[in-house]
Amino acid sequence: MDFSEEQLERYARHILLPEVGGAGQEKLLNAKVLVVGAGGLGAPVLMYLAAAGVGTIGVIDDDVVDLSNLQRQIIHTTATILKPKVDSAKERMLAINPTLDIRTYQARLNPDNIYNIIQDYDIIADGTDNFTTRFLLNDACYFAKKTLVSAAILRFDGQLSTYKAHLEGEDKPCYRCIFREPPPAGQVPTCAQAGVLGAICGTMGSLQSTEILKEIMGVGQSMSGTLMIYDALHSEFRNVKVKRDAGCPLCGDTPTITDLSIHNQE
Repeated sequence: MDFSEEQLERYARHILLPEVGGAGQEKLLNAKVLVVGAGGLGAPVLMYLAAAGVGTIGVIDDDVVDLSNLQRQIIHTTATILKPKVDSAKERMLAINPTLDIRTYQARLNPDNIYNIIQDYDIIADGTDNFTTRFLLNDACYFAKKTLVSAAILRFDGQLSTYKAHLEGEDKPCYRCIFREPPPAGQVPTCAQAGVLGAICGTMGSLQSTEILKEIMGVGQSMSGTLMIYDALHSEFRNVKVKRDAGCPLCGDTPTITDLSIHNQE
């Protein structure tokens, strides 16, 4: 494509990278990414995707900005308290890069709306804070053949992986291959119950953004088949190799989950 002078200047540091160049930047400009959640993880992800020039960015969240969010959700400000998070996020993203197509959904994903929302996007970024939505996303992305880049945080810890179990010949795991089903209610505390170091959101959100950009451009090594675990208190990263589970109820050899009806029971 022919870049405008403004685009050449805006994305110069990308275009200088041999692994990116004009071809990679063009892929970013043509890409469509949906970010689920405009909270601790979604905040840095949305801002870095906007800065990178991802042409179409969707953001879904049903919440409004609260004072307690500002300790970690850096896309929001004191001035946007009580504003819907998707609107606050859109305002900040367009302030970073006004050339983008930002699509907002002030809603919570559920089995009835998820396919209509994710169908228009190439990559889905999971920035949720609950297991119900995380498992729903995994299952829907598998059936809809969408790449899912998922991160999670709690207290001083983070996790990150990319899921592409839908790709034939890849033999890579889905989320259920590692975490078979949601834990019993109340067994794992939420960030609101156990707390979270605000900067952890920036660490994991930045890593998540990097993996999304890599997937769009097809550069480097995918995190598919690898679970990254971060321990901030000891400044340690561990990469754990994970394989597709032949007994997985979703992507295994004899699946028992064949649609999203299981989520209507939750």
